[in-house]
Amino acid sequence: MTEQGLSADRFEAHRGHLRAVAYRMLGSLPEAEDAVQETWVRLSRADADEIRNLGGWLTTVVGRVCLDMLRSRALRREEPIDETFVPDPVIRPLASIDPEQEVLQADSVGLALLVVLETLEPAERLAFVLHDMFEVPFDDIAPVVERSSAATRQLASRARRRVRGATPSAEPDLARQRQVVDAFMAAARAGDFEALVAVLHPDVVLRADSGALVGGAAASKAVRGAKGVAEQALLFRQFAHFAQVVLVNGEVGVVNAPEGRALSVMGVTVAEDRIVALYILADPDRLARLDLSGLD
Repeated sequence: MTEQGLSADRFEAHRGHLRAVAYRMLGSLPEAEDAVQETWVRLSRADADEIRNLGGWLTTVVGRVCLDMLRSRALRREEPIDETFVPDPVIRPLASIDPEQEVLQADSVGLALLVVLETLEPAERLAFVLHDMFEVPFDDIAPVVERSSAATRQLASRARRRVRGATPSAEPDLARQRQVVDAFMAAARAGDFEALVAVLHPDVVLRADSGALVGGAAASKAVRGAKGVAEQALLFRQFAHFAQVVLVNGEVGVVNAPEGRALSVMGVTVAEDRIVALYILADPDRLARLDLSGLD
């Protein structure tokens, strides 16, 4: 086998891990794939004999690529992240997942965390993702963000405080999540306003991202409070009959995909047997790129 073939095989062994890092950094599945591909390009140009720890080298390189992409994204963006923004969801059938495979599946990070990560400065996000999620030492991250190890540690610490303050303590048990989501969907199908309010936390937050071209009642919106969210659920109750319960980023959620064409994906955060957050992606362009393989 040629040296290029050996490098390709070694790279493929790390692809799932690199995709998981890039997804957490970018919150976008297509951009994560682009970052992984750019990492392969850089490996193909490098002297493999000089790389002592390939896994660590690839992780820091994909981090650097993502950092550049985030900075470029920030320069192009004229306004702060809209409160209706919903990251690309990762959808899986509702079945048990091998914990050892979750990092490769890239769906063990919830949408709630990805939304918070989107508010961080690029260097903060990199330091937090690489250190707190993938245990990369600060000494290895520091050259990427062009700071000292101590300053890099501070970046991660600031990000950690913001994450802890903004992400709810979610119910980890999938069976209990399923019970709450089933109750919500049953109430929506029945048009039972009071039952909807009962399953929603009083301070529940709904984010609906329909893209820039969708208007009217289906337009992007942010809604707060149980009554307001229940009213939104009733507006779209006819679609509840097409709902399929799935895993959305490792938590119980719902996909509406009659005849295999996704109309919306809803991520749900459950805490203390009530829904505290809903994340609905209904942007037709982004939905068309989602992988629905394996779903009924």
